[in-house]
Amino acid sequence: MPIESDWLLRRAEADPEALALVDAARGGQRLSYGAWNARVNRTAHFLRDSLGITHGERVAALAHNCTELLDLLFACAKLGAIFQPLNWRLSAPELALLVSDAAPRALVYGPELRPTAQALRRMVPGVLPHYVALDLLEDLPFAAREAHPDAELPALALDCGDPWVLCGTGGSTGSPKQAVLTHGSMQANAQNTVASWGLDASDVALLNAPLFHTGGLNVFTTPLVYAGGASVVCRGFDVEQVFDQVQRGAVSLLFGVPTMFLEMQRHPRFEQVDFARLKLVISGGAPCPPPVFERFFARGVDFRTGYGLTEAGPNNFWLPPEQVRRKPGAVGVPVSGVEARLDGEGAQGELLLRGAHVCAGYWNCPEETARAFDDGWLRTGDLAERDADGHFRIVGRLKEVILSGGENVYPSEVESVLSGHAAVAEVAVIGAPDSTWGEVPHALVVARPGCAPLTLELLHRVCEGRLARYKWPRSLQLLPALPRTAAGKVDRRALMAARSAS
Repeated sequence: MPIESDWLLRRAEADPEALALVDAARGGQRLSYGAWNARVNRTAHFLRDSLGITHGERVAALAHNCTELLDLLFACAKLGAIFQPLNWRLSAPELALLVSDAAPRALVYGPELRPTAQALRRMVPGVLPHYVALDLLEDLPFAAREAHPDAELPALALDCGDPWVLCGTGGSTGSPKQAVLTHGSMQANAQNTVASWGLDASDVALLNAPLFHTGGLNVFTTPLVYAGGASVVCRGFDVEQVFDQVQRGAVSLLFGVPTMFLEMQRHPRFEQVDFARLKLVISGGAPCPPPVFERFFARGVDFRTGYGLTEAGPNNFWLPPEQVRRKPGAVGVPVSGVEARLDGEGAQGELLLRGAHVCAGYWNCPEETARAFDDGWLRTGDLAERDADGHFRIVGRLKEVILSGGENVYPSEVESVLSGHAAVAEVAVIGAPDSTWGEVPHALVVARPGCAPLTLELLHRVCEGRLARYKWPRSLQLLPALPRTAAGKVDRRALMAARSAS
């Protein structure tokens, strides 16, 4: 089905002077939709004429949050190209797998990620034809786009199923996967969100969630472009910056993972900041501790929990205002355009989702895609329950994935790295509760006789350069053997019990 892909052009035509972006890293520089559309046009001409980027080709980006990443996102839409935002928290070997899988024509990188870009150049020779630097120190400078025209590009005939973004996720095996977010799925998420959450052109969101996550891209950012609202683009999460923006009344929408809200509440300014101008405050990415709700409620803030995943939305539910304080932690009812059901008997089971907002599967992973979908329904792997009012609540996970501060940690990936050390005979990684991050990896290890003593410091040295730091085990427990089921598999329930007893 054909789709209108150039959202920026339509916004620029409708209201060219309306505020689109505020660049917090550049002193609050403001950009209208007309000016942003012209800048994105120059970016698209640069990608096409200097780098040869055309329909269906990939453009990778490795940088902390900046307005240039959003320029690339919408320039790719104008070209029919595919944007691949890379998780800068990953190690170079992890990134090399993703780059090799997608084979992008160009990598645009920020100055702080130059060493990683250089490592990728060595690790994937010949895969990336072009390296583009966001500063002027080496490679082709991104500023070269300024020499290109800001004229509109020829209109493209794109289909709902045409890919727009490859968004990194993972599997239960820990193998790298990239969800294919299409023009249709991202537009559906935007429409669903605007209609169900009540967003409009007056709204401004604080964008400090990383743009390599669907949360940064699609909770508020792309829906606001669709609605004509604005985003304050921040390099990352900074408590003082959040409070400054909220206190000035500069934003109406606030999204974060539980860790961010915990940091806000631990800060001495929390009790003094005026939250009255905030229209929505919503947490996602992991379960949020009950005390977070209580403290926000005490400050008069209707703090909500959202539920989504890279493969769907991520905006799937809405809790009506009158239910927010009655049902803290509930995610509510499916938003417009989303179907949800439970696979199981009774009021609890695996959550399945269906709708135009769901991704088209995983890039180059037909078997993983087939496992994830059941007759058009996405199997989330999450356990949910539905109450008598039809409101959903996420109560657990069927998958083994550990959610640490909004990041996915796949035990088998960590286990694979740790088991490579000579002193490790067997290893299993499970989640352990943590007051800050929700969960952190906990390693249960059987030491190999005759080797050096195993310590947490030693395990960290094994992980250095091979795993992102949030995947490193935060605690170590030595066992004489790993418990196993009758089928010979590691008994993770027994491991959880062993951890609790330690």
